[in-house]
Amino acid sequence: CNLWNENIALFNNLYTIDNFGTFFKAVFLIISILVTIVSLRYIEREEIKLAEYYSLLLLGVLGMMIMTSSTNFITIFIGLEVMSIAIYVLCGLLRENAKSVEAALKYFLLGAFATAFLLYGMALVYGTTGVLDIKEIKNYVSSGSFYVTPMFVAGLAFLIVGFGFKTASVPFHMWTPDVYEGAPTSITAYMATGVKAAAFGAFLRVFYTALTPFIEGWSGILWIIAVLTMSVGNITALVQDNIKRMLAYSSIAHTGYLIIALAAASRETVDGISSMIFYLFGYTLMNIGAFAIVILISNEKTTEDKIENFAGLGRTSPFYAFIMAVFMMSLAGLPPTVGFSGKMYIFMATVKARFTWLAVIGVLNSAISVYYYAKVVIKMYFCPPNEETKEPSHSSLLIWTIFISFSLVLFFGLYPEPLLNFIKSGVRKTF
Repeated sequence: CNLWNENIALFNNLYTIDNFGTFFKAVFLIISILVTIVSLRYIEREEIKLAEYYSLLLLGVLGMMIMTSSTNFITIFIGLEVMSIAIYVLCGLLRENAKSVEAALKYFLLGAFATAFLLYGMALVYGTTGVLDIKEIKNYVSSGSFYVTPMFVAGLAFLIVGFGFKTASVPFHMWTPDVYEGAPTSITAYMATGVKAAAFGAFLRVFYTALTPFIEGWSGILWIIAVLTMSVGNITALVQDNIKRMLAYSSIAHTGYLIIALAAASRETVDGISSMIFYLFGYTLMNIGAFAIVILISNEKTTEDKIENFAGLGRTSPFYAFIMAVFMMSLAGLPPTVGFSGKMYIFMATVKARFTWLAVIGVLNSAISVYYYAKVVIKMYFCPPNEETKEPSHSSLLIWTIFISFSLVLFFGLYPEPLLNFIKSGVRKTF
């Protein structure tokens, strides 16, 4: 049935159906379908002969859906844990690979630590308000009978820490490169898109519903986090020679751009949130496409995913080199791709919200990112093939994933307005 434009509270207001949650569910389903197609040949090649692989993928999607459609701290936490436990296991499925086992253990330990912060933040907010429903928290703190206490401020800070870890924002980002490098490449794509989208969806639910009365206070914190996240992600990515680590630090930088939109939403709610959701959707397409190319060119079991592997790809396989170049252009924010449209809308919303300097810093960081994305393009077109360059395996399933992602990256880059207006109509009815 069609759930768009529906607003239904279920299970005693623990779960809600609205446009915001419905759109995120659609994004999660797209991610799960594309990652599943990518995985079909990849897990066979890497000898991940485990029946639970796809069950864990779907379990993670279930957790993501619960997170973004929950209006109660209890169900948000349940969704977070369902998603996280599935990801912890998926990261370590390459059991013969020391990096994979290390990635799973590191993500589990740091994830459990961050989850404790998030849960403690929820407990402190509950302790000062006596309410777990985020809509009721907003009504109570706006009633005039609520007084801000140090316990409440500490709870808000712990919530930022918890969500900051899941979104891989600075200074809670240190797990990202090691986990992205060690995890199976298909799961890296899954984490870089699905987990990030779910974390931002839950963050929006909590902060732009329950905590809007204090928006001037915590939006300033987001301003600082956005600058640090963009700068650290982009500068560190400059020196990476492993494609997965480079895309991991790139993912951190993109988190910074998304946090810019969150900060802008403190003054321009509809434009800020809409631009953030649009960019998340575009980021999903270009990131999954880029990781699918990484899988495609490494047609033999390998523990190294060096940028050097792309040397001469423009000669040995010009079609795939061109598509990879488009994905790199989109990640860098160059026209006519969805990455350019997404960043343009974010910076427009930021300027409209009178955060002009934040937009300027975002543009400068975007210019820095061109350098390390261009490294991949230069390797493909201006370096001769070497023994590391693989002849792409012609997997029809992977090619379909790449082609779909490539087509949508260009389509929404050239015609972004219909999707953005569609997202805005949903945001207006939710926030």
